[in-house]
Amino acid sequence: MAGFWDIRREQRPAVSADFERALTQEVLRTELIRIKAILVTLSVLLAILTAAYAISPSDIERIWHGHFPILSLYAAFVLFVVFELSVMRLLSQRLAQARDVPYARRYLGALIETSLPTVGLYLQMTELGPTQALAFVAPLLYFIFIILSTLRLDFWLSTFTGLVASAELLGMAMFYHPAQFADDPAPDVGFHFVRSLVILVCGMLAGAVGRQLRRQFEASIQAATARDRITNLFGQHVSPEVVERLMAEGANTASDVRRVAVMFVDFRSFTAGARSRSPQDVVDRLDGAFAVLVETLDRHGGIVNKFLGDGFLALFGAPLEAADAAHRAVAAAREMLVAMERVNGASTWPLQIGIGIHFGEVVAGNIGSPRRKEYTVIGDTVNFAARLESLNKEFNSQLLISAAVREALGDGGGDAVSLGEVAVRGYDRPMTVWQLG
Repeated sequence: MAGFWDIRREQRPAVSADFERALTQEVLRTELIRIKAILVTLSVLLAILTAAYAISPSDIERIWHGHFPILSLYAAFVLFVVFELSVMRLLSQRLAQARDVPYARRYLGALIETSLPTVGLYLQMTELGPTQALAFVAPLLYFIFIILSTLRLDFWLSTFTGLVASAELLGMAMFYHPAQFADDPAPDVGFHFVRSLVILVCGMLAGAVGRQLRRQFEASIQAATARDRITNLFGQHVSPEVVERLMAEGANTASDVRRVAVMFVDFRSFTAGARSRSPQDVVDRLDGAFAVLVETLDRHGGIVNKFLGDGFLALFGAPLEAADAAHRAVAAAREMLVAMERVNGASTWPLQIGIGIHFGEVVAGNIGSPRRKEYTVIGDTVNFAARLESLNKEFNSQLLISAAVREALGDGGGDAVSLGEVAVRGYDRPMTVWQLG
């Protein structure tokens, strides 16, 4: 018992590390999407402005009250693009390395990005004057960065974006007054303060949305991590229904003693038949037969614990407890025999299977090295089920069960035929064996 490990204790650090790595990857991907969205949006706006200036320069200059500083706008845009491309390069590198970007770097990037509208506002105030510039386009550009900051999936970064936008807008409104517009009225402190406060609130709301998106990412990644952990633990032979039950019920995979039905299945004379066929034919035939048998197990709540060459070990009652484990195992075995007869009728390579089922106590839990474990069962119940399956060759039968299974079946095993006490390899005394048709 002491040799087993409790998955809830042993696996938590590894799962946590996998979760954090997966979450970091998702955050970095959304960051890349956000930057691309900013560049596309600003490129479209600049292209529209350039086209309008090319078509009707007089109208644009009339709006700007003079010379339109298109070269200055392009210079600021090019510098911004260079900065964002460097950020994208950093994000791509960290994504490949599965590493996060330092928080100080994130806040510096948010500060530089959010200052771009301030540069535009400065150019407008220089040309239009403070009053008209503050009522024109540039202040609205802050909202582009605030809205897209939700893709940072970080409440405080979005709030910081809103804070930078509101502070810079308020600062430009209150403290920058070009000399040529000295006659403009003094700024209304209350008006500009309220407007900046609204921008700050928008940043906080964007952060709240980003945090909710992050929580949804976390929930999705945790669910995927749990599914991967279950699949790694029980192999790829657990049905979706069993996975759902394991996740919902939180099945205990720590080592413990429980009563289960153990089934061994083996293909009769498979090795001899495989000698005259190509490796691909052998694999295809085996895969096709396994698919039918495993599907039958799934329907009856069993799991394939491990494949053993041309056979497998299946469990009923572990890791999920089942009061009727023996009934399920026998019902699955009967259906498997019928299914194989149907498959053999459509195949040029008919296969016969032998099945042995025993019911009793086992030690079930995780076993293996610290780096790789698997859920398995050990004990005499497992050994005797394997011996039962091998006895099919001696009795020319396909389905043998132990006395414990026959007793558990009750009236459901009325068609069982006693083969009497049989000498079983590895056991000192004969054991009662029953055959089912």
